[in-house]
Amino acid sequence: MLDALTAGALEDAEARRGDLPYDELDTVARASRTPIDVVALLSQPVDGVHVIAEVKRASPSKGRIADIPEPAALAAAYAEGGASVISVLTEGRRFLGTLDDLRAVRAAVDVAVLRKDFLSTRYQLLEARAAGADLVLLIVAALDDATLADLHGFAEELGLSVLVEVHDADEVARALAVGARIVGVNTRDLKTFEMHPERFTELRPLIPAGVVAVAESGVQSVGDVQAYKAAGAHAVLVGETLVRDGEPAARVAAFRSAS
Repeated sequence: MLDALTAGALEDAEARRGDLPYDELDTVARASRTPIDVVALLSQPVDGVHVIAEVKRASPSKGRIADIPEPAALAAAYAEGGASVISVLTEGRRFLGTLDDLRAVRAAVDVAVLRKDFLSTRYQLLEARAAGADLVLLIVAALDDATLADLHGFAEELGLSVLVEVHDADEVARALAVGARIVGVNTRDLKTFEMHPERFTELRPLIPAGVVAVAESGVQSVGDVQAYKAAGAHAVLVGETLVRDGEPAARVAAFRSAS
């Protein structure tokens, strides 16, 4: 599934590249607004935990989750509730997202914005910067070491912060080897889609001081957030629970204040 998602995202990016060549996009990206330093942001202590709130219409494991006709309105509600970062799924085939969603969210909020997608090329990083992202996702399991190092370095050259996603101890080591300053532990098994919330607790000791630790997936209640925080999470990434909630601002506020 991960290979298919990455290949599909690359194919779609290559189609866009036909309309906007690399050099032109590079010029646009570097002239865009200066990104927020998300490493510094998530390193700041808060009364509770930082929340990365996600705009996500669908997923391979859950199918369609929510229509979200106005991603900007949902993002504004997240920001009102105190989200530190808004994550926007831009993958179109299985998650039903677009770069236009990212642009709309960027125009609607002042908080940091994450482009969450299956990125494997410099072109896609330029797209993220040009569309207004402050933070990008790199998934260790989807990239070889050389590509991971190249993309991580290029993202930082562009001023983008990088959330490096891992699933096991070997991937934590690979993430740290490229200088990752934000490491996200995805507690969902990408092969079976089963949840393993204990994975964050197991891997957290491998993430050194000075590196931001993010717990991804599996947050349904304040108790889940409290458990991740107790295990050492600086931030939690929450998607499905928030997009299904009728009062997303209040739910974000509750998660953020969990202690």
